Amino acid sequence: MRSFLEAVAGQARRDPHRVAFTDDKGVLTRAGLLGDAARLAATLPAAARVVGLLLPNRREWAVAQLACMATGRITVPLPPFFSTQQLDHVIRDAGVELVLWAADTGAAVPAGVAVQTVAVTNEEGPEPVMRDGFGTIIYTSGSTGRPKGVRHESGQLAWSARTLAEAIGAGEADSYLGVLPLSLLLESLCAVLVPLLVGGRTHFATAVSDAVVRGAPQGIAAVFAAHRPTISVMAPELLRVWAAELQGAGVRAPDSLRFVAAGGAPVPPRLAAAAWQLGIPVHEGYGLSECGSVVAMNRPGARAPGTVGRPLPGLSVTLRDGEILVDGPSVTDGYLGGAPAMRPWATGDLGAFDAEGRLVVFGRKDNLIVTANGRNISPEWVETSILDDPGIAACAVGTLAGRLAALIVPTPLAAVWFATADREAIAARIAGRCAGLPVYARPARVMVLGLPQARIAGLLTDNGRIRRGVARAVFAQPDAFPLLPSASPIESPVEP
Repeated sequence: MRSFLEAVAGQARRDPHRVAFTDDKGVLTRAGLLGDAARLAATLPAAARVVGLLLPNRREWAVAQLACMATGRITVPLPPFFSTQQLDHVIRDAGVELVLWAADTGAAVPAGVAVQTVAVTNEEGPEPVMRDGFGTIIYTSGSTGRPKGVRHESGQLAWSARTLAEAIGAGEADSYLGVLPLSLLLESLCAVLVPLLVGGRTHFATAVSDAVVRGAPQGIAAVFAAHRPTISVMAPELLRVWAAELQGAGVRAPDSLRFVAAGGAPVPPRLAAAAWQLGIPVHEGYGLSECGSVVAMNRPGARAPGTVGRPLPGLSVTLRDGEILVDGPSVTDGYLGGAPAMRPWATGDLGAFDAEGRLVVFGRKDNLIVTANGRNISPEWVETSILDDPGIAACAVGTLAGRLAALIVPTPLAAVWFATADREAIAARIAGRCAGLPVYARPARVMVLGLPQARIAGLLTDNGRIRRGVARAVFAQPDAFPLLPSASPIESPVEP
């Protein structure tokens, strides 16, 4: 991490007044960032080794992260989309001794935990004194409601930032637009660490990020048109909203874009194709927090649809009984309170390599469905076909009364159609998306849950993925959830 910080300081010495970060409230130059980080670092209590970051997507995040990196502390990003109970668990579980926040954060911090405000002045000053020991603990809501900490305390972030920068050819001329919450490891890497390393700049689209946290993303096309970035990162749910906004306005994405990474969940092929037609250069990738967030990715100029590209150089990615194993510098030190990480890291994901060495991901090993006729079905395979429908925001495939079933969540734009359509129309719509699947992989039943109700029920994670445990509960007891139509049969041939 020391060499990373020295590179950042070198950028500031070479061109101190070049803008590094902006948000709707102002700018932060390279020298201003170092000055603010040094002033914050000087006020941090020496005893506060573990520091929580409860900050909005603004310049304060960059100041706080750099100050903690320079002083060798352990940071714990506190996701704004976590419930009060989850935040309380994370703060106590990680032993957070100090929480850095902005004056308008408004989030509740458990009693007895010190709080300190992060100030942004953009005034130059001495560089922060660098110390070793930096690390981070990442909590993700995942498929259960009780988060667990992933430890990265052995240089994983610095390695990942350098490798990602090289993989996408990031440079000083690049501008990044941040729309995902910075508490997500991938976003903090791409919006803060990579631009700092290469001397690029980032604009934090705070209002859009806040809308993402609330589960009602909007205004994506407008903010991209206004700031004309070269790079960004999207979750499939946001990519779908962006594409719909462009189509609705009859316009294309700005021609400044050269690379848009998409990950966190599978990207439906038709959505990716539509995005490219609209000028969004989508490149699918794959990763997980336990492996530094990115394991493989399609590179600029070398995208292969249907794959997530080749593994990052320096990582060993192998298969064991179809499960993806990862080893290398980005692999976690282990879970907080647990044993050191076993290497290679067993991801729990199933995949294969194509003839060119590009990775294809099928889905989670523990999600595999075995039908009554002995067919093995990865639900993600079927879900990706259904999610090709631009009116569907999320989908889970499971079993209902012994038959393959689909639970779908409409997008806000399609909510009225699904709320008023009859069962036959809904069944026909889903059957049309699944027509290319083998008969045994076509859902025999479909259920619809509105987006607000899905979030209240806890069906969706922070980045729009399905919580499998909640989905299984819906399949087991559909009458206990506020479904739009009740379980609706789809006419389907008998499975062979």
